[in-house]
Amino acid sequence: MTRLTPTRAWAATILFAAFAILPMITQALGDSYLIVIATRILAYAIAALALDLILGYGGMVSFGHAAYLGIGAYAVAILGRAGITDLGAHMLAAIAVAAVFALITGAISLRTRGIYFIMITLAFAQMGYFFFVSLSAYGGDDGVTLNARSTVFGQPLLENNTALYYTALALLIGLYLLAVAITRSRFGRVLTGARENPLRMQAIGFSPFRYQLTAYVISGCMASIAGVMLANQASYVSPSYMDWHRSGELVVMVVFGGIGNLLGAVAGATIALLLEEWLALLTRHWPILFGLILVLVVLYSRDGLSGFFRSDRS
Repeated sequence: MTRLTPTRAWAATILFAAFAILPMITQALGDSYLIVIATRILAYAIAALALDLILGYGGMVSFGHAAYLGIGAYAVAILGRAGITDLGAHMLAAIAVAAVFALITGAISLRTRGIYFIMITLAFAQMGYFFFVSLSAYGGDDGVTLNARSTVFGQPLLENNTALYYTALALLIGLYLLAVAITRSRFGRVLTGARENPLRMQAIGFSPFRYQLTAYVISGCMASIAGVMLANQASYVSPSYMDWHRSGELVVMVVFGGIGNLLGAVAGATIALLLEEWLALLTRHWPILFGLILVLVVLYSRDGLSGFFRSDRS
């Protein structure tokens, strides 16, 4: 379970402080493209954080979490086309639709366990994917380019890449603190207990299903916010955000950073995407190298990258 120990608190402070000063570094280097990459990393870090909340603490291996990225992204596109450009409205719409979708699909999916849960979450995500492919008004499979980014109180503040970056960073920090608070609460302890032994939790008076479903809905809502930020970062939305490959990438990020470690999920998303950018410069066959690195990390640390920094590693 995540505890905000002094060591972990310092690690979180250092990581987020590094993110905070990054725009100053990019300005000094004169490379504005780094801000674009970093904003994408922050958005995926939010999505990985959301997935780790149910994967690491609830034992729910969702292979369809990319559906919530797509819901968030299309909330921006659809409302923007209707003349509603406010970022707050986009996030509220994304959260509302994601909550309903997660509530319905989660209530069905949580009736299953193991590989069946994985496959049914994948199936629901693919249903969402093909639904948006069929929306010819929004480009179908080709997607749609946004006319403009979301506005803040009617002002186009997010047209500035640095402003968009700091907005994504603020959302990541806020959602990280929320996730830490959830996992440290009685709710989080019951969720972890349901992962370890659902029958015992039921015997002492708790309903694992209700806690797991609530966590699933919260996680979906958090991931939808990542979709809102991705849409603004790319100024483009397509059904590919919901593809099962994207869900697989999120699982890899969580495993890479360390399952059940919220800060590890953020770090895993960061390092995975940085490796992707760097290895792609070396060879077009970069997935092979990335896969090799992932295998080595998993073989030598049961807690992903975060395991290498544990003082009690065996």
